[in-house]
Amino acid sequence: MAKVPSSVVAASGLVGGYGVARWTRKRQLGGVVLAAAGAAAAQQWRERAGGKAAGALTVAYVAAFAGSHPLAKKVGAWPAVFGVAGAVALASWAVADRRG
Repeated sequence: MAKVPSSVVAASGLVGGYGVARWTRKRQLGGVVLAAAGAAAAQQWRERAGGKAAGALTVAYVAAFAGSHPLAKKVGAWPAVFGVAGAVALASWAVADRRG
């Protein structure tokens, strides 16, 4: 069975985490989605690109989550989430998925 690219997993975690939190009105539930996808992506990053790259991409994932909050005040919530998800997906593809 083909694996889902880590770039898709990471972007889906950011978008899905926000969507779940917003639609259920339970931020903790959105956090569970965000964390689960982040952990799955980190495992793929480690397997495909090594520990240092996985660490850097994990930092980027967390920074994207944190950065989406102030960005949302300028451009709106969904554009901010899609923007940071796209940035993380691009970084993930360039570092880990492109080779496979």
